[in-house]
Amino acid sequence: MRLALLAAAATGVQVGAAIVASRMVVAEVPPLTLAMLRYGIGFLCLLPFVFKPWNRTPADGSHRAALRRLPVHDVLAMAALGLGQFAILIALLNFGLQSVGAAQAALIFSLFPLLTLLLSAGLGHEAISLRLLLGVLLSISGVALSMAPKLMHVGAGPWWGELAVLASAAVGAGCSVFYRPYLQRYPTLQVSAFAMLASVLFLALLALHEGWPARVTQLLPQTWGVVFFIGASSGIGYFLWLYALKHESPTRVTIFLALNPLTAAVLGALLLYEPFDLWLLGAIVLIAAGLWLATRTRKATAQR
Repeated sequence: MRLALLAAAATGVQVGAAIVASRMVVAEVPPLTLAMLRYGIGFLCLLPFVFKPWNRTPADGSHRAALRRLPVHDVLAMAALGLGQFAILIALLNFGLQSVGAAQAALIFSLFPLLTLLLSAGLGHEAISLRLLLGVLLSISGVALSMAPKLMHVGAGPWWGELAVLASAAVGAGCSVFYRPYLQRYPTLQVSAFAMLASVLFLALLALHEGWPARVTQLLPQTWGVVFFIGASSGIGYFLWLYALKHESPTRVTIFLALNPLTAAVLGALLLYEPFDLWLLGAIVLIAAGLWLATRTRKATAQR
């Protein structure tokens, strides 16, 4: 479905922009506090639309009926997925951004599609085609190329930042695969809002050791502006993400996250003065080629 792929592409761009914005403020706002504010704002942005009549899909009202008889185990499962997708993933990403540049983090995070592919195929949810596999492997090659300068530099320092970003991608891949059954049964917007609320409550407790109640009152207006952008764009972006997952396979949706390194590299160079060298350019080209190849796989399949 073209609209679902456009939603996935928009999310890829939003992820890159949010990574750059988070890098701008992560020195002032600790990782857990930033994650809490991000999805607290995102939840408030979605809340006015949750109960709108036009969100009651499908037309026969079956989603409303499903919400009325919502099983407890589904509530707990969606809350757990929300903690993973919003709390753990973003906290790990923010932690990594303390020592990893925005473009580098975005490139590592673009391993998301490969991890999703491996998990989805391992569970028997979808087959691995040669074109799709080659497309994702090209993206992996791009990430490896971007890390070549550090790999060649003796005593380059610890890798905990890169590992944290990689772990965040792994968490996101798992949530993307396991979300799909619930998105088929329940309305997308309500699932998004509920998952965000569960994560915000969880993060509010975890972030107490960062002293967030006092810290947020001391933030400068320009910092609040960046945090608001991160939160509002995340609320909109995640709704688009779930919409895409509802209408397309997890692997085909997550491959569009390959757009986030290009966004992060351009914005990082313009706003954070991060270097845009040949290593980074080559990595972006490989990731873009992987995206093109994986997208061609989908079109070829649809034409049969």
